[in-house]
Amino acid sequence: MAQSSVQIWEDFFKRYYWENILELAKDYPEKRSLAVQFPDIEQFDPDIARELIEHPDPVLKHANEALNAIDLPADVIFTSTHVRIIKLPQRIQIRELRSSDINKCIAVSGLIRKATEVRPKIINAAFKCQRCGQVTLVPQAEGKFVEPFECESEECGRKGPFKLIHEESEFIDAQKLRIQESPDDLRGGEQPQTLDVDVDDDLAGIVSPGDRVVISGILRSYQRSTPHGKSTFFDLVLDGVSIEIEDKEFKDIEISNEDIEKILSLGKDPEVYKNIIKSIAPSIYGYDEVKEAMALQLFSGVPKNLPDGTRIRGDMHILLVGDPGVAKSQLLRYAVKLAPRGIYTSGKSSTSAGLTATAVKDEFGEGRWTLEAGALVLADMGLACVDELDKMEADDRSSMHEAMEQQTISIAKAGIMATLKSRCALLGAANPKFGRFDRYEPIAKQINMPPALLSRFDLIFILTDEPSVSRDTAIAEHILKAHYAGELAVRKEYIINSGISEEEITSAMEVIQPEIESEMLRKYIAYTKRNIFPIIQDDARKQLIDFYLGLRKQGEDPSSPVPVTARQLEALIRLTEASARVRLSSVITTEDTSRVIRIVMASLKQVMTDPETGKLDSDIINVGMGKSQRVKVKTLKEIIRELQEEYKSAVPLEEIISRAEESGIKKDTVEDMIQKLKQVGEILEASNNKFRVV
Repeated sequence: MAQSSVQIWEDFFKRYYWENILELAKDYPEKRSLAVQFPDIEQFDPDIARELIEHPDPVLKHANEALNAIDLPADVIFTSTHVRIIKLPQRIQIRELRSSDINKCIAVSGLIRKATEVRPKIINAAFKCQRCGQVTLVPQAEGKFVEPFECESEECGRKGPFKLIHEESEFIDAQKLRIQESPDDLRGGEQPQTLDVDVDDDLAGIVSPGDRVVISGILRSYQRSTPHGKSTFFDLVLDGVSIEIEDKEFKDIEISNEDIEKILSLGKDPEVYKNIIKSIAPSIYGYDEVKEAMALQLFSGVPKNLPDGTRIRGDMHILLVGDPGVAKSQLLRYAVKLAPRGIYTSGKSSTSAGLTATAVKDEFGEGRWTLEAGALVLADMGLACVDELDKMEADDRSSMHEAMEQQTISIAKAGIMATLKSRCALLGAANPKFGRFDRYEPIAKQINMPPALLSRFDLIFILTDEPSVSRDTAIAEHILKAHYAGELAVRKEYIINSGISEEEITSAMEVIQPEIESEMLRKYIAYTKRNIFPIIQDDARKQLIDFYLGLRKQGEDPSSPVPVTARQLEALIRLTEASARVRLSSVITTEDTSRVIRIVMASLKQVMTDPETGKLDSDIINVGMGKSQRVKVKTLKEIIRELQEEYKSAVPLEEIISRAEESGIKKDTVEDMIQKLKQVGEILEASNNKFRVV
């Protein structure tokens, strides 16, 4: 068996990494690390590679000594360089770490959950004897701070007192991280496990919470201490050797050459849209328009970084508002399963800290404040599904505004000022204000959400549960067929000689069988996000502009409302880019724009139509009150003001109603408006049912 030595490592560096070492010499001492790929070591000498895994401490010591001792042609002398081993062949899941892994070189992957501040750590302490002035150097290991036992001077030899001299001591930067298993690798219901990591020198301060990383290092164990003494249980800590920050854009999905061939043939199929719609939640009947929008959301538009530093998001946000029992949560669950990175959370059980990020006192022992990433940060570059958005506390909902539009999350708490990235699409589900839609009330009134948040959704779909014989029959048959298929499968699994053949199960399952398997669809989405960046054609651009201008023209008349804003135009562009990606097309054609205009118009008509005028009015969503309503409010205030002058005091409600009815405002509307104006402080109730304008 080959024994590692400084000489062997010098040969290795000269043969494989000479160019890299010269590069490092140019940037030294700003850069102090040489990244060495494990496969290169294996190719050079398999025995050394094995020894590095089994006994990493002496081997890495030799490697670092060899790098520091190497002769360089330039006038640079390496004194504190590090060899960083990357690309270890085997990554161990944090939950699978065992006592046999202690003191071995391992690699773990996951999300950075917490990161402390970077602080100096003493590695060589200089102590001065207060009696004779002798300076003693004491190397400091991990754990407790060690002072000299006695003075090194032969004349003195006393046991102190000693004083630490900062100027002559040696410090390096150090940081503690907590890494958590990736949500993708968890089976349902499992708690993600975490591992603490110690990093120092130039590895400190290069990652932040929410980053996906692969950390290689040496697994150490430390004895726990309890109030009753030392415990037999030990804690695991990874001594970090290298950190590889993974490019988050779906790199965790492996796509083979056969997969690429299959993806290309799927993309060429003229029925590709139908196939994808049939592959999204096939166990739920209908909702083709919603499923089409969800498909476009999964493919997403192209995020753009402009020369002036502005970033335009490519992710789409969709809101589903519907009666109970219309399968909103099922759709959300399915979307999480399809998204290459999906996180599901429920509004009722999420606080703003759990959704965005929070500053917490760390449990690393020092009690410092650290950042902990929430769901929207962990879903970065993926899809966040938030169920029961309407049940969230108002304060918690407001924290989502920045995450949706700027796709960042700013924290200013406990002395920490930070901005985290949350480049994710949001799929929200909410119930109407009174549990079920009232078909005689305008829909916008019944969505219990602030206008500022509603206006950030690119598409809003209303799912109503209205009885209809033909549709109900189809749904009932679909549900019963799905259950029948499930019953057959369970019986075959648990009853020996059940007499049920695979063919029977397959034919029964056809109803709920997705057209494209979910694993294949994930690969299809990941492939398009990596390789397809469509550009809009002139005729498609003209069609979008014409559609937008056509809608805006309706608002030119001063008495008409503003039908749409530039936000809807941006939504259109994002959707057309996603539509082209579905076809694996690098150009956006009129086929894409026509499809998207159809989807957007369906959404706008449901939500932004003023029930009284029948016109589109963007203020219903953006401001919470349509133009016709605003005019009525103005008229009502004028009426109260006039009556107030006549009465020379507060005006009775009956008088206001009779005068308003003369102006064509219904009694119910008047009462509703007076309540609203009272809430916002525009009018005051002077005494019982008598009002005056403020």
